[in-house]
Amino acid sequence: MNMLTEAAVEKKLMTPDAATTYKMRGEKVTVHYGEKQALFDVDLNIPEKQVMALIGPSGCGKSTFLRCLNRMNDTIDIARVGGKITLDGEDIYDPKIDVVELRARVGMVFQKPNPFPKSIYENIAYGPRIHGLTKNKAELDAVVESSLRKAAIWNEVKDRLQEPGTGLSGGQQQRLCIARAIAVSPEVILMDEPCSALDPIATAKVEELIDELRQNYTIVIVTHSMQQAARVSQRTAMFHIGYLVEEGPTDKMFTNPDDKRTQDYITGRFG
Repeated sequence: MNMLTEAAVEKKLMTPDAATTYKMRGEKVTVHYGEKQALFDVDLNIPEKQVMALIGPSGCGKSTFLRCLNRMNDTIDIARVGGKITLDGEDIYDPKIDVVELRARVGMVFQKPNPFPKSIYENIAYGPRIHGLTKNKAELDAVVESSLRKAAIWNEVKDRLQEPGTGLSGGQQQRLCIARAIAVSPEVILMDEPCSALDPIATAKVEELIDELRQNYTIVIVTHSMQQAARVSQRTAMFHIGYLVEEGPTDKMFTNPDDKRTQDYITGRFG
């Protein structure tokens, strides 16, 4: 893969570091799976209403770090998370934190589309209903339509809301899952390789959607596609064997990185 040129990323409007507002902050974040340490003292701040791409070779810790941001590692018995992660200044690992509420504020879209075995309507309505975000059917209908519109899939499904979500194409299922995350009014959306199972046309639609969503949401995306990272993100963080190598504006990371490992990875010379 050739080095991505400035033309590929110059269209991004970068926020100067001095003026950046950070939605989440990670300080000295470590993760152990039993005796094996997967992350080592990661310091990484997530800018508000921008897209942060996490890149690096397989097994480097980027998905592990992503899962720390909404405490998904809590679901793994042998996982231990150290350091500090804050959301709007509040420690998300504080024992007083309601993890269910946290995961509503910090939603997640997984690598493989995973719609519930329910109707399209119920896939979206489920979250607002269990979180008590709607008072009646009319409000629920409005949330369902609004979420599907924000996920750029309303026009494709509006006449089939009672059909199973699993009957949609892969790209539609992924946008349905994004709509499902949006429905509970999150502040942050985490995406773990959201396009890896999609064809190029569906991938392009999801990438367009990500660009639109960042107007209202903070987004963190793990991707193995360097072109995708260059297209959708404003900042990029490079991971390697559990360490954060460097982080910065995407245009600089892809054209003039500080660390040779980043340049080698982006240009396909990483060994």
